[in-house]
Amino acid sequence: MATESAAKERTEAATPATSTPSTAVRILAHLRLMRPANIVTAVADILAGFAICGGAAGLIALGAEATTSPLFSSLFWLCLSTIGLYGGGIVFNDVFDADLDRQERPERAIPCGQASVASAATLASILLAVGIGAAFMVSLLSGAIAVIVASLAVMYDVLGKHRSLFGPINMGLCRGGNLLLGASAVPSSLADVWPLGLVPVVYIAAVTTVSRGEVHGGNRNALSGGALLYLVVLATLVTLAAMVPTGGHAAPFALLLAWLIIPPLARAWKTLEPRLVGKAVKAGVLSLIVLNSTLASIFAGWQYGIAVLALLPLSLWLARTFAVT
Repeated sequence: MATESAAKERTEAATPATSTPSTAVRILAHLRLMRPANIVTAVADILAGFAICGGAAGLIALGAEATTSPLFSSLFWLCLSTIGLYGGGIVFNDVFDADLDRQERPERAIPCGQASVASAATLASILLAVGIGAAFMVSLLSGAIAVIVASLAVMYDVLGKHRSLFGPINMGLCRGGNLLLGASAVPSSLADVWPLGLVPVVYIAAVTTVSRGEVHGGNRNALSGGALLYLVVLATLVTLAAMVPTGGHAAPFALLLAWLIIPPLARAWKTLEPRLVGKAVKAGVLSLIVLNSTLASIFAGWQYGIAVLALLPLSLWLARTFAVT
């Protein structure tokens, strides 16, 4: 008995004690779950949609009185809405992936014990509720779009990500809905501008297709498919710039977008290394801001496009601290 007791004591001494994470660590972990750098890209969706519907041009025309305009109030609520919707959707992603992440990504907040499934699910639910509530502050139409976006996000987390064809489309529809949420600031415009919601659908379908090889390594068919979809988006932007009177200054934005997304994808295609595939995915996600700034410049002028593009340094800075994928 004495020998067994001594052996037990040695074993316990050699095993690190499991400590409960501090409050600060838990708060930071839940913030990590929200992917702050990605949320900035969602705000850019709203700003681009706001340009497409004519809201940005309306505010610019008001000059110093813009901040007292109902349009400005709508823009504020819609930005708050997308923060809640995107944050809630991405946190639920980790909630439903908890078991898989324990094997493939043990560094994430839930597998490493800094957040629990219950606490993360609570946070996600609160964020989605805030996102939907903020949209209803603008209009019933905005609220309805927010409900659809929230439903699509949860659908992706539960079902879509596991479907090779439906998954990319599902995720793209979330972004397309987010763009139209921004455009809902001027409800009467949606009947004319809704087809532009397909641009982020195709773009995100490309990013999601590329991301299939992020953990175990890419395959050239998926990467080639992503490249083809990127080219469709770039061609659409060039066509829009040629058709819209204010689109003449969009070329630098479109060129910047191509420069940011194509080279990382080419490097991933060459080696198929998971690390390089991850970098290609990260470039695609963060370049959503450049996509949105291109759309914004087409419909509201280059100055507004620059204002949207100014979100990119913030997103890149946050990406240095918080994971993007």
